[in-house]
Amino acid sequence: MKLASYLLQGQRSYGVVTPEGIIDLGRRLGSRFADLKALLAADAVHEALAFAGLKADVAAADVRWLPVIERPEKILCVGMNYADKRKEFDQHNPAPTLFVRFADSQTGHDSPVVKPHHSSEFDYEGELAVIIGKGGVNIAAADALSHVAGYSCYMDGSARDWQHTWFTAGKNWPQTGAFGPWMTTADEIRDPHDLAIRTWLNGRMVQEDNTSSMIHKVAELIEYISTFTSLSAGDVIITGSPGGVGKKRTPPLFMKPGDRIEVEIERIGHLSNVIVESRVPQVSGAVAH
Repeated sequence: MKLASYLLQGQRSYGVVTPEGIIDLGRRLGSRFADLKALLAADAVHEALAFAGLKADVAAADVRWLPVIERPEKILCVGMNYADKRKEFDQHNPAPTLFVRFADSQTGHDSPVVKPHHSSEFDYEGELAVIIGKGGVNIAAADALSHVAGYSCYMDGSARDWQHTWFTAGKNWPQTGAFGPWMTTADEIRDPHDLAIRTWLNGRMVQEDNTSSMIHKVAELIEYISTFTSLSAGDVIITGSPGGVGKKRTPPLFMKPGDRIEVEIERIGHLSNVIVESRVPQVSGAVAH
């Protein structure tokens, strides 16, 4: 089952995505579960499944896609988690490399991704996103996949010239991370480490790998992260990007306004966004003394 968050005629909702369109769960379950995160927190995905055979209420073309989870409590990102990427950046630290994204740095499928005005090195990174369904702390790796609600695509846009000695400044500009189009529920993904993952920039394939190449697997990441923070339903773990990023190409290849960036993960989805330039806020008026 595929579950998405979206705007319909200006109203936030969520629903089941089918080949014919979207079955609107907001109007059926919204009085009890305000959004998809609330549905996950209540362990009520089975209630969504009860509507999955209905006729679609709305065409996919009529909605504005939102990030799958619009306001996660935590967005935890894993760096240098594919062998080729580690070679590109000459990384040798055996422990998982972690950093955070803020919720307002996200956008949805088919919405603009905003290139920071102050960056000339806006890079692409296609990644598998893991969405937590059942929270917990000190989760054992053997049990970790039972805490996963589903999987999605993520384009973890990076302002390389703002990463400096760490990642925070380069990863948290508004609307630089695209998340979607939907969450494919975990029951449809037998093995999250047997999925082809590809990224295209303007129709040119720039990243191609398989999630089997992850150094730290999904279960291991959940175990590691949950030792120092409690995971909650709706939290998102972005599991790292394959090699082929623009920063390490000769010459470098960065995203610019007008470009289209796409991330496709086998059996999960195809995320597509166009890059736009940010608007720099103008401050006007005299300062009172």
